Amino acid sequence: MAKAFSGIQPTGEITLGNYIGALRNWQPDPGSFYCVVDMHSLSQPWEPAELRENIRSTAALLLALGLGEGSHVFVQSHVPEHAELAWILNCLGRMGELSRMTQFKSKGRGKVDVSVGLFTYPLLMASDILLYRVEEVPVGEDQKQHVELTRDMAERFNSRFGPVFTVPAPRIAKLGARVMSLRNPLEKMSKSDPDPNSKILLSDGEDAISKKIMTAVTDSGREVAYDPKEKPGVSNLLEIASILSGESVAALAERYRDQGYGAFKRGVAEIVVAAVRPLREKVEGLLEDPAEIDRQLEQGRAAAEREAKPMLGQVKRAIGLV
Repeated sequence: MAKAFSGIQPTGEITLGNYIGALRNWQPDPGSFYCVVDMHSLSQPWEPAELRENIRSTAALLLALGLGEGSHVFVQSHVPEHAELAWILNCLGRMGELSRMTQFKSKGRGKVDVSVGLFTYPLLMASDILLYRVEEVPVGEDQKQHVELTRDMAERFNSRFGPVFTVPAPRIAKLGARVMSLRNPLEKMSKSDPDPNSKILLSDGEDAISKKIMTAVTDSGREVAYDPKEKPGVSNLLEIASILSGESVAALAERYRDQGYGAFKRGVAEIVVAAVRPLREKVEGLLEDPAEIDRQLEQGRAAAEREAKPMLGQVKRAIGLV
């Protein structure tokens, strides 16, 4: 497997869409790094106590996924090289390319007090990736543009200062790259959606998961069929069920074709509950032992520093700072 890096913000709410679109594709391969990108979360308003709690719970989720077994899990702010390289890339980045980032345009639209960090955080993301000489970045579809910017920055740097950075490629799952909202299947499932019934959280209990799926918006008619254009609601549920069960979309559609939406939704709810329950229980168990979380994060920090420190030294020498 190719060496990989990816990160997740400690927002406190991790959706099923985050899991299917990105987290489940993270593999505990030797040499890969997975990070709680806490400095990224500062680009939006935050409360210190809540942030501390969210960092720990997000770290527990990554460890519950088994990413500390073989690969390395750490917290971004514990490795200062991330911020230092980000400043160097800020001095090489261009206002025009950052202003075209769709994440910035969507989160900053209509606001007059948008933070500078929200504008420049794709360059912090680029530094996260480039510090570790990784070949692949497993991300959801919504982060592809940021990985493409990272590639541009690496190539720009290498062209001017010599072959320092590895140019990474995004790794995006073909099925489930965009899990859609349960309330509006034409929009992506989002943790920022104010409607709690639009999203399934990995922290949701079984009753909450079942209720959200049973009230999910479907489509006209009663036939269960996979047709993202004509039946986006049903197709979204079929993709979710297929990814989590390992059964093909075609087989699921055939099984429920004439049973109606009620029976279909109950079947999907059972699949989602069965997939989320063990992960939620592992996270809860880890949170009862914060010392073990800290121990594994320290191991990850030390491994990350062993890679990041010499890499930053090479960058500084190349640009003339050393």
